[in-house]
Amino acid sequence: MTDLIRSAGLSYYPEVARSVGLDPRQMMRKVRLPLACLDKPDTPIAVAGLRRLLELSAEASGAEDFGLRLAERGGLTNFGAVGLIVREQATVGEAIEAFSRFIHVHHDGMRLGVSHDKHTVTIALHLRGRRPTAPRQAIDMALGSVHRIIQSLFSSDWRPQEVHLHYPPPHDCKRYREFFGCRVTFNADDDSIVLSAHDMARRIPSAHPLIASYLRKRIEAIETRPASWEAKVDEVVRILLASGDCTVERVAEHLACTRRTVHRHLAASGTSFSAILDAQRADLVTQLIDDPGRPLADIAVQLGFSAQSAMARWFRGRFGCSITEWRKGVRPLAKPAEIPSASAA
Repeated sequence: MTDLIRSAGLSYYPEVARSVGLDPRQMMRKVRLPLACLDKPDTPIAVAGLRRLLELSAEASGAEDFGLRLAERGGLTNFGAVGLIVREQATVGEAIEAFSRFIHVHHDGMRLGVSHDKHTVTIALHLRGRRPTAPRQAIDMALGSVHRIIQSLFSSDWRPQEVHLHYPPPHDCKRYREFFGCRVTFNADDDSIVLSAHDMARRIPSAHPLIASYLRKRIEAIETRPASWEAKVDEVVRILLASGDCTVERVAEHLACTRRTVHRHLAASGTSFSAILDAQRADLVTQLIDDPGRPLADIAVQLGFSAQSAMARWFRGRFGCSITEWRKGVRPLAKPAEIPSASAA
């Protein structure tokens, strides 16, 4: 199953890529990541595509700390709603608990394990993937981001006690010690950050308990990310339709696969891309046509129809009336989208 991450993870990629002599758009094309996601931070993209981009960028530039460079420029804002709820917790311990509780909303395949003993707290990073362990640059970016977020909750002079990385030491270990500000152990048993237990009780001056409670309820309402191929395609289609650029090729880019792969997995689920697109079009079109000032020709383009007349025919077939009649209050029962069987697809 393809894990997804919010494209906010790439917010600083163009800046970092240029700083090491790379063309960011060219690199993204090589790994088939959609360029449009750079302008839309909430767009889901495939974790596998992001990982390939990081590894290829490090290899092409010779910057073995490429993942750390991305983490260095990021912060709470890169994590969207998850970052907001972390910021509003009363203590660092509660913030770390919230971060580990909700991180999957930002990144399907990322988990944080928090363990305590009398003197220390260990935050262990777990990244799901096909390999036994995730690629090094993905680990650097993820663990570096965790470090930056915890650091933002303290004054600028805070440092963890230790950092553990499972892979062999790089050529420049000094760079890692400077980034984390502590001893870094390579060839370790896990990828983790070790803090003092006293750090967990540290108060966060900017915290607001009412906002934290509100955000927790909101994020709990949206935290269940789609697990099936059908649900993930549905999520991407919904987002791309809203931006006016939804094709099966675009969806495949976001899922880091080919259009044939999309069709094959949907057929195995007993549905098709056209059925999902039709259902999402039906949901969106009724919102768009409620605005009488929006030209129907523009709506047809956004929904991917070849012409306004094609949309008009589809609308009548789907809703049993014309758009003009709908706008006048006619509301026949909408016809359900035809979902072909797996064999028919």
